[in-house]
Amino acid sequence: MNAPSTLGELRASGHRQKSVKAELRDNLLARLAAGTDRFPGIVGFDDTVLPQVERALLAGHDIVLLGERGQGKTRLIRTLVQLLDEVTPVIAGCEINDHPYEPVCTRCRRLVAEKGEQTPVAWKPRDERFAEKLATPDVSVGDLIGDVDPIKVAEGRILGDPETVHYGLVPRTNRGIVAINELPDLAERIQVALLNVLEERDIQVRGYTLRLPLDLLLVASANPEDYTNRGRIITPLKDRFGAEVRTHYPLSLDDELHLIRQEAVVGWGNDAVSAALPDHLIEVVARFARHVRDSPAVDQRSGVSARFAVAAAETVAASAVRRAALAGEDAAVARIADLPAIVPAIQGKVEFESSEEGREAEVLEHLLRRATADTFRARLGVVDLSALVARFDDGSMVETGELVPAAALLADVGPIDGLAKLLSALGIDDVDSPGLAAAGVEFALEGLYLLRRLSKESVDDKVVYGSR
Repeated sequence: MNAPSTLGELRASGHRQKSVKAELRDNLLARLAAGTDRFPGIVGFDDTVLPQVERALLAGHDIVLLGERGQGKTRLIRTLVQLLDEVTPVIAGCEINDHPYEPVCTRCRRLVAEKGEQTPVAWKPRDERFAEKLATPDVSVGDLIGDVDPIKVAEGRILGDPETVHYGLVPRTNRGIVAINELPDLAERIQVALLNVLEERDIQVRGYTLRLPLDLLLVASANPEDYTNRGRIITPLKDRFGAEVRTHYPLSLDDELHLIRQEAVVGWGNDAVSAALPDHLIEVVARFARHVRDSPAVDQRSGVSARFAVAAAETVAASAVRRAALAGEDAAVARIADLPAIVPAIQGKVEFESSEEGREAEVLEHLLRRATADTFRARLGVVDLSALVARFDDGSMVETGELVPAAALLADVGPIDGLAKLLSALGIDDVDSPGLAAAGVEFALEGLYLLRRLSKESVDDKVVYGSR
């Protein structure tokens, strides 16, 4: 409310002008000293990627992040905005955010010359000092740098007047952060237009006698395969970036689990339709994503995005919500019966080797069973399930399926000795909840089948477990 509104008031307040990179450096150092989170929401990069990004920012380098799709490059770039000052002064009405102490555009230099200390000052929040552009082949120099504005020319200005220029994205983000995603997809002539921005820190527009020294941080993302001399990036542009940082998929299962819990939408804010996703099912999805990522049947050059696991978890939750609606259940709880819905939903997110054409669904189903078996061994491998196996000794069977209510499944199974211990091993403490209890029992049945201690048969939309 009491922020300076003129150039004179700004000087009297003792405000010191800092460059964007100095802002980022000072604020990063403050967070490092305080031990606070520098990059909120970023998972699995603490010991690998983030130290490199921090060193690049402290060195004042422009950065290119190299990694396959879905590795969190864009998310990481967007968190850099939080390292800017909360607000910064600009000359009111300036298209390129000139600092009141050092105006660079013709309009602002003339304004300061005319009004002096009464030059109006506005305050720009940090969220408005960030611009992001997805590089596509149709991006033009005018989009990024600028071009002649025919409307301004039509108003009577001569065609050499710098004020007839319509500034592009880069100068309009002066004194901020510019992000260009998939940099190699820019046409070569557009890449050339960025050379001056990165080295001389200025722009040139259509031969105008115009030099605008820009103050910005340029951050780009790229696929490593394209970011080579053999790819679609020109060598001089590569040389202009001060730091190249390689990203990666989550290295540990814990990081994969953390990411799914953070990003997956397993409820939509309405208690009547939200779905509970038990921890053991989240682990199955996480292991499934890691198995797909490591499979020789999958084209490793394209990668398997972190969004793959997130979409899979959301699909499982949606299947539980659908069952609750159709079967009239009070609460939607995901179960093993919801896992098969994953395969058709996410099959298009994976690129397979040409030799696997026609077997895509089969490969994914196999990897999903493998993930389920691995999770069963990790969670219930040492739990005594002999009482559950003995339930089938007389030849009886248990029927379940995607649309079978939890209460019907539990009634079919009947009382089981050691059920509380089974559920406890899965992290399910609410044994009185039929949905969670059914999720634990069905997981145990599926695990016993995968370890060949029970049989399983699919009949229409039902699944029947029995003795071997």
